[in-house]
Order: sequence, then C-alpha cells, then structure tokens
Amino acid sequence: MDEEYDLIVLGTGLKECILSGLLSVERLKVLHMDRNDYYGGAAASLNLNQLWRKFRGQEKPPAFLGSSKDYNVDMVPKFMMANGALVRVLVHTDVTKYLLFKAVDGSFVYKQGKIYKVPSNDVEAVKSTLMGLFEKRRARNFFIFVQSYDEEDSRTHEGMDLRTISTKELFSKYGLDDNTIDFVGHSLALHRDDRFLLEPALDTVKRVKLYAESMARFQGGSPYIYPLYGLGELPQAFARLSAVHGGTYMLGKPDCKVEFDEMGQVRGVTSEGETARAKKVVCDPSYLPNKVYVLIRRAHLTKMCSSLLST
Repeated sequence: MDEEYDLIVLGTGLKECILSGLLSVERLKVLHMDRNDYYGGAAASLNLNQLWRKFRGQEKPPAFLGSSKDYNVDMVPKFMMANGALVRVLVHTDVTKYLLFKAVDGSFVYKQGKIYKVPSNDVEAVKSTLMGLFEKRRARNFFIFVQSYDEEDSRTHEGMDLRTISTKELFSKYGLDDNTIDFVGHSLALHRDDRFLLEPALDTVKRVKLYAESMARFQGGSPYIYPLYGLGELPQAFARLSAVHGGTYMLGKPDCKVEFDEMGQVRGVTSEGETARAKKVVCDPSYLPNKVYVLIRRAHLTKMCSSLLST
C-alpha cells in the first residue's frame, strides 16, 4: 500500500467504480479502497451474513434461513429500463461480459381494486380490459405519434411544439379520457404524481418512447431487466474492468483517512498504519463528512473525469 498512485478512490458505489474502471482503462494507476467487505456502498446487494451483520451486529442469522450465499438483498432496490442510459453505458464500456441479467416477466397496474397486466404485445393489448374499444383506438393514435416522434424532425411533430404545450393539452388533442391519462402517466411514463400534466409534454413523450423501446429490446413481458445477483453486481463489474487494466482493490480497510499537506492539498490516504500517496482522491461523501458542502451534479462529475484524464 505504501506506493504512489495517480488516483485513489474511496468507496465502491456505482459512480466511484465507474470512475476507477474508466480511468484504469486510460492507464492511470488506481488504488480503490472501501471500509466494507463488499461492493456497492449504500446501494450494495448483501448476502444473509452481511445483512445480519449490518442490522443485527454480531448476531447470527437463524439456520432455517439456509445458506448465506443464496441471498442477494438490495439496499436500494430498483429495476433497469432495458434501453435506458445505464444499459447503454454498460454496453458501451463492455462490462456486460461480467454480468448476467434477467428480464422481468411482467409489469402490473392497480386500478379500482383490481390488478391488471400492462400489455406487452398487440395480442395482450386487444384482450386487455384496461380500456374500452373506442378508447383503445384513441390511445393507439397517441402511441403511433409517440413512436414516430423525432425531436430533430419537425415532420413528426404534427404541428405541436412539445417544449411549450402541456402534457394535458397533448392528451386532449387525442381525446384520451382520465383513466387512460392516469395509465399512460404512471404506468408507462412512470411519473410519481400528477404534476406532469401541467409540465411541457416533451418529457412524458420521451418517457413513453423509452418504455416502448425497452419493451421491444428483449421482447419480454416488461421493459425492465435486473442483474441476476442483485444491483451490487453493477459496481462490481466496473471494479473487474479496473482490475483487468491494473487497478488495485482493497476491501475491508477500516479508518480510511484522507491526508492533507500544510497547504490543504491532498497527499494520500492512510489505513492501518500505511499511507498510499496520490495527488487526487475521489470518494463518496461519507469519507470526508467535514468537507461536503454541495451535491456534485452530473456535469461537474464529467468535468472532473476530463480533468483527471488530461493530467
């Protein structure tokens, strides 16, 4: 550990692992450390022993629960859109070779006391009782518009500027009733509340378009995919990418302390009496709680990556 590195990364959350993976590919000498004995940080996928240790201290899990390795419990459970930005990043960086995915079998909606499957193909759409016959025809016209919409091609806009008209106005143009609006807004566009109705329609159209594209990508029963062994596999895949290109990983390193010189510049990280030297340290906020003032936005993160690559 007593060496000089181009970059030291603390914490194995997804953002930190993406950085270490990409910068290792660019031939920077990277040391990646974590106080935990697992990848993922706050969004890890824990086996049974790790889960019990996190929430029950030294207490052992009951034997009747079976093998610890049979469990992968997400601390922040989420699905991934099959054609979403994250999946495109995984494909572009070629870390998919370190991952196994499962297509989620179905998506469902709760309406008036009953549970309905969200149609995933034309046959299911025809048979579905979510909408009446005439409403299905109106909804079909709306979906045709969404599918053909291209922000750069005015011929697909049908005379509307989706950056200025509200989503409610767009739905009114196609005569959609309140039940259909509710279904499209929450089951397809995945809005959490009804504020989207008063906001520009472009965002909702993009969301519905992404839903349809994700549904078509694997032709499954839903637009969602999920890592077979939990979301903690995502940062671990980028960690493997880093290791393949020379990155060094140290898990279970307690008391990682960022060291500063008399000018306040970073000079390395100390753990268990050893100091790794580096002029740049990337870490999640928990490693420097006294120096966290604002959230780093995505643009700032991109700028930081460019700065690291240029040095």
